Amino acid sequence: MEEEIKNTEATNSSPNEETVEESVETTEEVKEEAPPKKKIKERRKKIDKEKDELIKANLDLKEKVLRITAEMQNIKRRSEIDLANAYKYDGFDLMVSILPILDNFERALSIKQEGTEKFLAGFKMIYDNLQSILLSKGVTEIECLHKEFDPNTMNAVMTDTNNDFANNIVLDCLQKGYMYQDKILRPAMVKVNERNVTQENDERNDE
Repeated sequence: MEEEIKNTEATNSSPNEETVEESVETTEEVKEEAPPKKKIKERRKKIDKEKDELIKANLDLKEKVLRITAEMQNIKRRSEIDLANAYKYDGFDLMVSILPILDNFERALSIKQEGTEKFLAGFKMIYDNLQSILLSKGVTEIECLHKEFDPNTMNAVMTDTNNDFANNIVLDCLQKGYMYQDKILRPAMVKVNERNVTQENDERNDE
């Protein structure tokens, strides 16, 4: 009888002990599976690093897009300017080639000999018509005689001294210069007054 009671107690106590043991084992497994704090910190650092790299890559991409957009706008603007200039200065080379013809007419008209009046009158008519056509196309003569020398529109090929004019004044135009719209078609070839600077200063002081 006592043996049966012992067996019954042993049987009743056995499942509880197994449950406790299983619980302990499960807790130990959870502890083993849970990642340590060091690994979590490293993983967070890696994620933060990748995030920073993505942000930097995104900023670089935006900068490239802006740079390419700016370059495209510049190309478009330059193309529009080139097209406008091509239209504005259309016929520039033709105008340059006509200038020597104009010079020859002026040389011919400057010759005054007896019996050539009627002949030169026809030349003068052609010359005037040619000048009118050039003027209608935007070709204008550069005014330089008795003007201050301008290196942007004139070439000084000779110098002289004339006390009646101030220093650096154009005394004579050896070859006419022309503008086409706002562009130099041909600079004027001129003779410039070159006076002694000391003498000119003395004259100014006397005044």
